[in-house]
Amino acid sequence: MTTDWDVIVIGAGPAGSVASRQIALLGRRVLLLDKKRFPRRKVCGACLNHSAVELLEQIGLGEMLQSCGGAELNHFQMRAGSRQLSVPLSKGLAVSRMLLDQRLVDEAIRSGVTFRDGVAASVGSVQSERRCVELRDSSPTTQREKTDETLTAKVVLVADGLGHPSLSGLSEFKDRPLRNARVGAGCEVRDWPSDYKSGTIHMAVGRRGYVGLTCVENCVLNIAAAFDASLLRAVGGPARAAASVLSDAGFPPIPALSNAEWLGTPALTRTTWPIASERLFVLGDAAGYVEPFTGEGIGWALSSAVLIAPLAHEACESWSPSLADAWRNDYVKLIRRRQRICRMLAELLRFPTCVRIAMFLLPWMPRLLRWLVRGVSLPR
Repeated sequence: MTTDWDVIVIGAGPAGSVASRQIALLGRRVLLLDKKRFPRRKVCGACLNHSAVELLEQIGLGEMLQSCGGAELNHFQMRAGSRQLSVPLSKGLAVSRMLLDQRLVDEAIRSGVTFRDGVAASVGSVQSERRCVELRDSSPTTQREKTDETLTAKVVLVADGLGHPSLSGLSEFKDRPLRNARVGAGCEVRDWPSDYKSGTIHMAVGRRGYVGLTCVENCVLNIAAAFDASLLRAVGGPARAAASVLSDAGFPPIPALSNAEWLGTPALTRTTWPIASERLFVLGDAAGYVEPFTGEGIGWALSSAVLIAPLAHEACESWSPSLADAWRNDYVKLIRRRQRICRMLAELLRFPTCVRIAMFLLPWMPRLLRWLVRGVSLPR
């Protein structure tokens, strides 16, 4: 294994895989790393909105996306108490993260990227115009002992998700979860009531959390939720919390929830600063996160991946502090401004009475409703 690279990308989610692919297409030697063994499950709503689908098509991955066999999304249905709101969607797709992430990694490899999974990475200091990255085996076996390696790269991209664990050794990077931020939980079930239709994002809103449900490929119902930590403690886990929110919102129960394999996340809404340093860029969820609703999270990740590629390519030629400044400015303009609507909606969902009032008024305010849909799903 080569120890010196042009670019090392940490995290093989949509942001990391697409960024590594785009940089490799520019002629750079790229190493893509992930702590988990692939394919792997991920807590996610599994929805790609209009913006995400169109961006993948623009970079030549439209056929790959269609080959996943995901369900086309054409409606968003929200329930809170006795109120119900249905909003039409355009050009969305529901694909499990296990399948989507594996396909994106495959496309990166096809473009010349070297991929290693099952290794945990820690970003180190800059030495001789190279950024160091420490590796360790994250899943050692009895036949293969845990090993440590040191790699170097002209540029390192950090796309390892919430809390960016690979940056824990660099004190300059601060990760600040929002006070009282909700935590995520998710599972998949194969047996559910027919009320949950394919092609629709169902959202149940309760007083201390909300649950999103979407049918993905192979007739699997993907469930992704955001709960107050107090609710999880009070009811004894995510299965009961989800059942409680579904009941409060008037959705039919799903008995399979109690036997499903649930995964969890750290606090969801958070801010990372700075998002760039010498020969180092942070992107995707690692650069900050806001609770999404109809696939915005993957859209933001893909947008940041395409945006970073030319900057990383230029940084390989010659590093300049202006490149870090350019990334900060571009990220704020393209991503953080687009997250404001979702942040506003996430705050609104904490007040079910306000949600029910909004659900009553919005059908009578079509211009506002169209503005909200455009703001969170359409490309810019």
